[in-house]
Amino acid sequence: MAEPIDISGDRQELVRIGVISDTHDLLRPSAMEALQGVDHILHVGDVCQPKILKSLQEIAPLNAVRGNMDLGSWAHETLPVTDAIEFGGCWIYMVHDIGQLDVEPAGQFQVVLHGHTHMPEIREDRGVLYFNPGSAGARRAGRPISLGFLELRDGIPSAEWIEISEA
Repeated sequence: MAEPIDISGDRQELVRIGVISDTHDLLRPSAMEALQGVDHILHVGDVCQPKILKSLQEIAPLNAVRGNMDLGSWAHETLPVTDAIEFGGCWIYMVHDIGQLDVEPAGQFQVVLHGHTHMPEIREDRGVLYFNPGSAGARRAGRPISLGFLELRDGIPSAEWIEISEA
């Protein structure tokens, strides 16, 4: 597991994390605008080009995992398939395809972030918040273009997704 990420040196009352997935080499200005002011960004795979990660790192610190479309040596050398991150007492597990979840999160993690389906979803199961922010890349099959936010208030997570414009 990754080392805990310390946002401020002390536990904050509120941490706001931008969650994005399935950009597929398309980082829209509307996504960049929506993510302004977050404390951290988590990309849940299908980045497709490292320039996307560089642009996101200009906004906030970034962690990302590899998706099924993240091919080539750059992806295999820089992006893990899964990641575990702790923010202020809340453990988050990241995997691109929820069908490839390789741990039992209940009792270990408070949040599981995933993508792949291009459909936003927020659900809870056995005390774990499962969050898919949807796809911020090209529109597919009439699904929304979206990203999300994970808020941790005193270590307790809540999630929301928003539609972003195609611009």
